[in-house]
Amino acid sequence: MEPLVDGEFLMKRFISVSVVTLSLVAGVSAPAWGGPLNRPQAPIGVAKKGSPGCAIKNSAADLSIDAKIDLAVPNVVPELSTRWYYRHIPPRPDGIKPLPLVVDLHGYSEGATVHQGMSSLGKYGDKKGFITVTPQGQGVVPRWDTALKGSPDVAFIKAMISDVEKNLCVDTNRVFVTGLSNGAFMASTLACVLSRQIAAVAPVAGVRAPKGCRQSRAVPVVAFHGTEDGFVGYDGGIGDRARSLPAADGSGKTLEESGQLPKASSKGPSVPETMQAIARRNSCNAKQLQNRVSSDVTRISFECSKGRDVVLYRVTGGGHTWPGSAFSQQIEAIVGKTTMTISANEVMWRFFVKHPLVKNAK
Repeated sequence: MEPLVDGEFLMKRFISVSVVTLSLVAGVSAPAWGGPLNRPQAPIGVAKKGSPGCAIKNSAADLSIDAKIDLAVPNVVPELSTRWYYRHIPPRPDGIKPLPLVVDLHGYSEGATVHQGMSSLGKYGDKKGFITVTPQGQGVVPRWDTALKGSPDVAFIKAMISDVEKNLCVDTNRVFVTGLSNGAFMASTLACVLSRQIAAVAPVAGVRAPKGCRQSRAVPVVAFHGTEDGFVGYDGGIGDRARSLPAADGSGKTLEESGQLPKASSKGPSVPETMQAIARRNSCNAKQLQNRVSSDVTRISFECSKGRDVVLYRVTGGGHTWPGSAFSQQIEAIVGKTTMTISANEVMWRFFVKHPLVKNAK
């Protein structure tokens, strides 16, 4: 893949494809090699568990570059049977010690290439010592099918994780998922359907508690959402700004013009109600604990037993954004205010480190 070298290019690309991330229908930085790794410490009692790829002796070239990986997905319709994803490996891995894996999901119409610049998780993973994969959604307007059953995108992501674990040395106790908007909806779905495999999730600007969710274990969740999100409303439903997003069929029409907006698009559970539903699902106490962590960010958590934590970072005045992202801040005219008082990357990584895959009761 050709590296994207500056924020100006990314911003032009983002605007040119109407990239304001959202799911309504069913949802790079150059390599930074060098520098010390700050690898996460395993919590006491939760050992690293190496994937099959730990038995492969990869060459230095295999382990030191970004790669775009084509992948065959079994048991899906032919037009969705060949997919691709970006893989980013931190500098100087030895191919023997298992590394955590973070799946980073783009939003509606955004696409994997632009989202790499939005989240910058690959560059952050260079510092913290985790592998990042950024898959491309389906369709000419990239998006995710977030259905709990029969989703070809769930099949794709499951196959992608298996592919990475087969070819690289991955700590299978530390596979995490994050995503923006439609990607956040997809992360919420994966917490249900891949609960045996996903250790924890971090939805940004789009957390969901899907009806019919059946988990084999409680999956910890840390979410981020702005109170002035014009696309996925903090108070529930789809925001007015979503109406101008491109139609999924690539016709050039907007979602509103194409009739693809849900009839009840202005309705739906609020973000606090969604977090309460997730807390109930994880058997947490309904009592909420609030702690102001910065001038515009409040941490809202529930009383949960170990390994079941449910936390929301509420950004007062925040838009449809990735907290701490310089890219997101550059396009505030489109997405709304981006807080720089916290970093979503830092917060979610601290949460991930504390929440490896452990067995717990339903």
